[in-house]
Amino acid sequence: MPIRLENVGIAVRDLEAAIAFFTDLGLTVLGRDTVNGDWADTAVGLDGNHARIALLQTPDGEGRLELFEYIHPDAIETEPTQPNEIGMHRVAFSVDDIDAALEIAARHGCHPLRGVATYRDIYKLSYVRGPSGILVMLAEDLTKT
Repeated sequence: MPIRLENVGIAVRDLEAAIAFFTDLGLTVLGRDTVNGDWADTAVGLDGNHARIALLQTPDGEGRLELFEYIHPDAIETEPTQPNEIGMHRVAFSVDDIDAALEIAARHGCHPLRGVATYRDIYKLSYVRGPSGILVMLAEDLTKT
């Protein structure tokens, strides 16, 4: 059976702030909608599900994020995910220039957890605490010339 990744869904506190962050990094908004009704309750598994959503795509057309801001039921605030917690870990993006990407993130008040690391002269990597506490990994491929 063929399978492919459709998208990664992330619940956010502020949809507009999350869209601004990810579009500044280079993603494009494919669409927005407000979803609710029986079909949404069934698909998501929440009674009274009502959310504003946005679908974003990476420039290469391969990666997609679906961002959700819940209207009902109320969003549940939790502590930001730590890198070693079980469950949804992070979303990762390849970037041409990690320093430029980190400058963009900083303009949104999003900063590295610790700094920038180099893995075997292959990648420069950094984990950033993004909007709504989302862990975002930025990776610059050092082997590309």
